[in-house]
Amino acid sequence: MAEPTAKDKAWIIFDRIIADASPNGVHTNPWRIVDDKRQYMPDIGTLERLLGVPLYLKATVRSGARALALDVWLAYELRRAGFEPDAVWPRASHPRILPVPITNLLDALPKAERTKLLQRLTKKGAISGVTSSSASILGKNYLKQVDVIMTDWATGPEILISTKRMDSSYGKNAANRIEESYGDAKNLRLRHPMAALGFLIALRSDILVKEPLIFEWLTDLVGKLGQEDDAYHATSLLLMDYGDDLVIDDEDDEEEPENPLVAAGPDPEADEDVEEVPPDEIEKALTELPRVVIQEELVEPHLRAATFIANIVNRALDGTPINLHKAARAMRKNATG
Repeated sequence: MAEPTAKDKAWIIFDRIIADASPNGVHTNPWRIVDDKRQYMPDIGTLERLLGVPLYLKATVRSGARALALDVWLAYELRRAGFEPDAVWPRASHPRILPVPITNLLDALPKAERTKLLQRLTKKGAISGVTSSSASILGKNYLKQVDVIMTDWATGPEILISTKRMDSSYGKNAANRIEESYGDAKNLRLRHPMAALGFLIALRSDILVKEPLIFEWLTDLVGKLGQEDDAYHATSLLLMDYGDDLVIDDEDDEEEPENPLVAAGPDPEADEDVEEVPPDEIEKALTELPRVVIQEELVEPHLRAATFIANIVNRALDGTPINLHKAARAMRKNATG
């Protein structure tokens, strides 16, 4: 049995936070009528709790747990918006990626057969081409791992969102992150022109003091990435505020580079069982999560999370027939006062 990694532990705590925010998978309507206009109200409180998890675990950049908090939250918001839970990846339970036809098969099987197949699907090791924790999508010229996806066999990809996170070294990394994102947008948009394409970047708020010109430059370019005819349909910039005592000195530690030669579909994983995390350790983490505050008021309105998610949801709904995504359409139509 392998020792659980920071990412393994993060997933368990993420799941509890999401379960607390949506008991039994039930969500309240995120759409509201404000000043006679329909607006999307994201659950910022849940985002702040999720962002506290990698800080609590002292997870490094290379662990993958830091940016994963953003992916979990965006997938949660898409489910809040009424989209089919199993079509949104990462899913709210293991396996994080599971094609919708497989979930339909599970629903159709007799109980005994369903239980047996479910046990096989939910074991820690992935089934090549079926289950995984991440997936690669073929763009015009190369495969790209996409962080948050909504897809089905019948429709193809309908939502593709890429996320980035920078907690330090802004001057060193900002240009690379923007260049990568612009290239990825062109690559994905040219093969999937109907999919709602989004880009979200999260920065620690100390950038306003340490690198104010870099922040202005990023604000300008992230905004422009959402205005190009052949780039993203929506972009967002988040500012995360947390204490200096939570900073991890890993400026030279980078995520492993993405392999452009992997096969399309779910990425392979090591077939290795991981030790269970004791329940008391999870409870301890939930009560001691560091405080993270999203400072939306310091971000331009067109780059705030509410605008970003509304644009993605509207693009996905407006680009499909009215007989698809009925729950999401009903949510939007029945916005509350």
